Amino acid sequence: MQAALQRAWLRRGPVALALWPLSLLFGAVVALHRALYRWRWLKPQPVPVPVIVVGNLIAGGAGKTPTVMALVQRLRVGGHHPGIVSRGHGRRREAAAVMEVLPDTPAADSGDEPLLLRLRLGVPVFVGADRVAAARAALAAHPEIDILVSDDGLQHRRLPRAAQVVVFDERGAGNGWLLPAGPLREPLAPQPPPRTTVLYNAAQPSTAWPGSLAYRKLAGLVALPDWWAGEAATMSCLVRLAASPTPVLAAAGVAHPERFFGMLRAAGLAITPLPLPDHHDYATLPWPADATDVVVTEKDAVKLRPERLAAVGAVVRVWVAPLDFQADAAFDAVLQTALPPRFTIRTPDGDTTA
Repeated sequence: MQAALQRAWLRRGPVALALWPLSLLFGAVVALHRALYRWRWLKPQPVPVPVIVVGNLIAGGAGKTPTVMALVQRLRVGGHHPGIVSRGHGRRREAAAVMEVLPDTPAADSGDEPLLLRLRLGVPVFVGADRVAAARAALAAHPEIDILVSDDGLQHRRLPRAAQVVVFDERGAGNGWLLPAGPLREPLAPQPPPRTTVLYNAAQPSTAWPGSLAYRKLAGLVALPDWWAGEAATMSCLVRLAASPTPVLAAAGVAHPERFFGMLRAAGLAITPLPLPDHHDYATLPWPADATDVVVTEKDAVKLRPERLAAVGAVVRVWVAPLDFQADAAFDAVLQTALPPRFTIRTPDGDTTA
């Protein structure tokens, strides 16, 4: 169903046309919400440090999480102390309204992406539907934080923003219609707002907005227990698995699993794909009991703790395939100009863009 709707959003066909009246209603709600802030009937709630928002205009994964990782890494190398706030999509209702994500936090309580950000980056991560409350909790618990990154916060206007990064993929604006007839969460303006950095996770720009290009590539493979221990992926592991005489099973509970499968094939792996719903909870293991080698994304790995696999007697070897973020030089230069003047970003190799 999810994949069919994603395809329908690419053109103005029968499905999109049938849903178009609902898009008019959605558009009216979005317009009213924005107007209330424009008229100052609703106001952003201040926090004492600048906030950079990372998000997208379209529903479905466009590469926000790798972009957040890249931004936080650049801020840290630049000498700053960033924290992250996120809604925590898919959290259990019983989870605390606002909570800090720690390495041992269950993904069901934090959401898979916030837990991944905490494990990969080691910076404070707080989740909550009320991002202002999450931001204030983060600053109270970690007074060293001097800048916040709001993950998937583009439509959350209660938290004021000093700058924003808008992420697109090859779909661009799709058929140009608002949800649910199209993929847009809000209308695509002729030009991006001030202090906006536009990033395309695509081979070329997919809208009229000027922006930088980025792509993700496989960093290699790492065994699941080693990934949880913080070890890096290597291409040598991938090469060894590619030499297997039988296809390996590739499982992906992400918005666009075919992208992940394509990367694995391009790297030389013969795979049997197992697409799963986005944010799949892994309440039960989805692969056959006789599976020997399974490759998963990092977003899946946070829900597959090694001790859990051992407890159920699983003999399968699970491999994690992290993705490296690569952006053109223009991304860092444009991002630097959008940031408050006292903040400097540096690429992980140490080059400054100030």
